Amino acid sequence: MGEHQTAGIVAALLEWIEVAALSLELLAVGIIIIVALVSTALFARRFLAEGRPPEAYESYKVQLGRGLLLGLEMLVAADVVRTVALEPTLSSVAVLGILVLIRTFLSWSLTLEIEHRWPWQRPLERQGAPDAHRDGL
Repeated sequence: MGEHQTAGIVAALLEWIEVAALSLELLAVGIIIIVALVSTALFARRFLAEGRPPEAYESYKVQLGRGLLLGLEMLVAADVVRTVALEPTLSSVAVLGILVLIRTFLSWSLTLEIEHRWPWQRPLERQGAPDAHRDGL
């Protein structure tokens, strides 16, 4: 295989990786937009039909937060693909690290808002449900 062929293959591979990273970013944005629209429509329908603002708002907040969490995860994946494969320089890795820290903080904040616990804490037990860990199960 000649040097020219190898350069062509590498260029095609880098182009494909760029398309993959861009696709992940577009998917993330699409997820966030679709979840925001669907959650808002469901909130409006539930609020108008049932007229119970607290319950409708809590459900809306959870649905919207989960969509944002998924979108953030996809954006982190896109940044990792782009940085590791296309720009593995010290400065781009540092920028990636800062972005991941910011998005991790946002994810933790959303988890706290949605589940009323930090991500590293065990989920709250349901009222009246036996504690499997305490009972040795």
